[in-house]
Amino acid sequence: MKKISLAIAFSVIVLAGCGAGNATKDSSSAKEAEKITAVGSTALQPLVDAAQESYRQNHPNVQISVQGGGSGTGLSQVESGAVEIGNSDVFAEEKEGIDASKLVDHKVAVVGFVPVVNKDVGVKNITKQQLIDIFTGQIKNWQELGGKDETIQVINRASGSGTRATFEKWGLDGKESIQSQEQDSSGTVKKIVAQTPGAISYLALSYVDDSLQALQLEGVTANMKNITTNKWPIWSYEHMYTKGEPDKVLADFLTYMTSDEIQSGPVKELGYLPITAMKVERTADGTIK
Repeated sequence: MKKISLAIAFSVIVLAGCGAGNATKDSSSAKEAEKITAVGSTALQPLVDAAQESYRQNHPNVQISVQGGGSGTGLSQVESGAVEIGNSDVFAEEKEGIDASKLVDHKVAVVGFVPVVNKDVGVKNITKQQLIDIFTGQIKNWQELGGKDETIQVINRASGSGTRATFEKWGLDGKESIQSQEQDSSGTVKKIVAQTPGAISYLALSYVDDSLQALQLEGVTANMKNITTNKWPIWSYEHMYTKGEPDKVLADFLTYMTSDEIQSGPVKELGYLPITAMKVERTADGTIK
């Protein structure tokens, strides 16, 4: 009788242990992290980085990785399904080789771009035609613009960059810049311009600080007021593209990007403009409404 009781007891313990193990496994599965990868525009990267940090405080089970690489990279990778979000400074319709019909656009902010120079060149204000002449190689020395006798060093973003595409379209009236040193990220451009005598390039306002001189064009300053009315025309929407409609977790994060918490906080703090601040609308073909 004792042997039977012991056998029953042992069986209960084993079954209980198995049950506990399954419960632990089920609990572990329930807590498996949701993963979101956002790749592309380095102009948008600081905002998405800031947003994902605050988002994860209330959603610890969501892992969000934010990477650069340029708008072209973001669009091609989201289209292929390699990542969940493709960050872009340009409409997908503007990018050659991208099937925009497969992608869903989520506009999360507006960003202004501005030509920036090394602080020692001695120039603060130029005309738009002079800007075009600099980037097409017609003007080669800052002395021609009232600055130092110093050779102009043009620094460009790589050809797949949405920042470059926006700058050439709206800053250079569609003209292509001369061949010059190219960099893959806005952060690197900022560092090089600050350290290189005679250097000029262009950056999102979110990257501009006292280490650089932002240029005025025709006496107009790149600021929120002038961008919202298109008085400063070098701006674009910041897009976060998904391949098709996003699932629940992804949709929740994208909704958070346009929430008051982000639009009134990091968007303004980092030098972007809230979507709602715009007094004009720009379409994919460049029409201003």
